[in-house]
Amino acid sequence: MMETHTQSPNGEDLSDALQVAVAEGNAERISALLDPLTHSEALRELLALSPEERDRVLELVPAELAAELIGEAPNEMAVDLVERMEPDRAAEVLEELDSDIQADVIGEMDEVDAEAILSEMDAEGAADVRRLATYDDNTAGGLMMAEVFRFNDVETVGKVLRDLASDDDDFERYRGQHPYITDAAGHPVGVVSLRGLLTAKRSALLTSIMTQVQTVPLSMPLEDLEDIFDEHPFLGVPVVDETGLLVGVVSRTAVSDAVLERSESESLKRQGVVGDELRSMPLWLRSRRRLAWLSANIVLNILAASVISAYEETLSAIIALAIFLPMVSDMSGCSGNQAVGVTMRELSLGLVRPVDVLRVWFKEISVGLINGISLGILIGIVAWVWKGNPALGLVIGAALALNTILAVSIGGVVPLLLKRLGQDPAAASGPLLTTITDMAGFFFVLSFATLMMPWLL
Repeated sequence: MMETHTQSPNGEDLSDALQVAVAEGNAERISALLDPLTHSEALRELLALSPEERDRVLELVPAELAAELIGEAPNEMAVDLVERMEPDRAAEVLEELDSDIQADVIGEMDEVDAEAILSEMDAEGAADVRRLATYDDNTAGGLMMAEVFRFNDVETVGKVLRDLASDDDDFERYRGQHPYITDAAGHPVGVVSLRGLLTAKRSALLTSIMTQVQTVPLSMPLEDLEDIFDEHPFLGVPVVDETGLLVGVVSRTAVSDAVLERSESESLKRQGVVGDELRSMPLWLRSRRRLAWLSANIVLNILAASVISAYEETLSAIIALAIFLPMVSDMSGCSGNQAVGVTMRELSLGLVRPVDVLRVWFKEISVGLINGISLGILIGIVAWVWKGNPALGLVIGAALALNTILAVSIGGVVPLLLKRLGQDPAAASGPLLTTITDMAGFFFVLSFATLMMPWLL
């Protein structure tokens, strides 16, 4: 299938046109090419350019368009793009983004570079970013926006509507928020709907049409925020500090994005991909990250191969075993990965902790007994019928049954043990599970075959 290229409105190849515009330093032409595209399409075109060409694009286009591209990029790539800008330009671009995205980018930057940019930003905005960058990413504080759609409890409906009409550009950044009502000290006392504002008398006080508001603390974890948005149709929830003052708003979209990002990150780590790798990143960085994972796996695979080497005579005498060795290790690995997946999900939801390791192991070994015996009988019958030797079926079936029980035990408890030791369970559970199930599977098959040698020959 031939590769298709995006075309500009006049039919020319967009990538070629963009490169020409960049080479000419034609800011209007670059903007004209990127503006009609969706954010993801525009980012794709940007990342297809060389690093120097990307820098030039972000320097030439309006700050609003540059901010849209930064906001669309994965966090690690966004940090790299901003770090390459001059501090004054970086500050100009970041000020077009919501404070939560600003904090995500600044929080990942080198401290010197971050301070150079913050010093160029509006003092109040820079203070918000510094504060937000101190919170854990997967908490209400780390996910919230500092910009809050708020009014004082002594104001009237008419006053609010006049403000909305006169300052509509300023209120655009409060997208998805209902107006929150605060007392003189800044404590949230209620929330009003936009519909309620439009249908109420202009002379009515906001307190007469507001409803009670649910707040969350800065430290509330992502799992609890997810539960709140699952249970209620809120677009956002106000965040309060230790004294009850309103300090920000966490949106439904921010929580959904964080849940998806965490799930994708854990999935990539289990496959040995560390960080937000993109093929537009430097070649040596990508290679170094992957090699760190692959090199460790070489060592683990050598350990597994050493088991086969110890039973070389048995394997040479009974060639049929070679057919079933990968079956036993692969099937057990699949069972173990199921257990890892369930434990990782329960960890992310806060349903289990490292102290629950015995309870988790008991639950998993119960499933392992049932599935191990069932799979062992099935593959034992296959081996018997295929090779016409019931002893071979007994060896293979028993090995798979025991290895399945072992695999689900490891898959269930290893993430908890790694969590207890302060290691990343998503990244380390897979290699440990694979190595142990391979070694144990080979050991069970070959040791049982050695014991049953007279009936297998």
